[in-house]
Amino acid sequence: QKYQYQHQHPPIITHRSKKKKEKMFLSKNDYDRGVNTFSPEGRLFQVEYALEAIKLGSTAVGIMTSEGVVLAVEKRITSPLLEPDSVEKIVEIDSHIGCAMSGLTSDSRTMINHARVETQSHRFNYDEPMTVESTTQSISDLALRFGEDRKGKEDIMSRPFGVALLLGGVDKTGAHLFHCDPSGTFIEYKAKAIGAGSEGAQTTLEEEWNSSMTLVEAERLAISVLKQVMEEKITSVNVEVSIVPTTTAQYILRTETEIDALLQDVGTNTPAHAQA
Repeated sequence: QKYQYQHQHPPIITHRSKKKKEKMFLSKNDYDRGVNTFSPEGRLFQVEYALEAIKLGSTAVGIMTSEGVVLAVEKRITSPLLEPDSVEKIVEIDSHIGCAMSGLTSDSRTMINHARVETQSHRFNYDEPMTVESTTQSISDLALRFGEDRKGKEDIMSRPFGVALLLGGVDKTGAHLFHCDPSGTFIEYKAKAIGAGSEGAQTTLEEEWNSSMTLVEAERLAISVLKQVMEEKITSVNVEVSIVPTTTAQYILRTETEIDALLQDVGTNTPAHAQA
């Protein structure tokens, strides 16, 4: 009798019970919206999308040598009416550290301002310059704070930063080059390329870099790499170059005249792999 009753009168599924079942299984779009929610495959989609945004940015190259660090970045001049000097792709964090960026420039301003405050605070408190690694770590700590509760804290991004940074500088332990991405990961490199042409640029760096390279040779290599991957013809207007020599441990931004001289050197000294 009980079986006949259940068969004749199946359980009534209300609108609430349907909603509960739907909530048990999240779609891919639901994982996309949650910046702190892992998908069943163990992925954070928002961080992955931020990494994809960097691949749309201008190409940046960093090279470390025993004589110092070189940073070189492509500047995209999208209009003849645009003032080239207003496009900044390499900035000074402290007198001994430079920073190149690729991705959303507006996001990089937040990270760079944070790094500048940290380095100046360290100088004031300890009367010594902050190391390149500690500076990079402070930026990575900020990058990890997306989606946190804002109560009693400074304003924090509600999404991952869509920018990657190359920090190059000289401290008491020598020359260093670090790469920092939106996931909060930072790694030290001897040579690194980021941005739209990073794959081809990184391959060239792996072929051409050597431990006995001088700072001048590193500058020529950085220009040569950008020349290969840039869509527009490379000039002193659409590229920026900076160095931090170990002799002075001072950040130096190359002028257009100095970049023109480098371009002439690269034109006369074409790498062997580029001729093949």
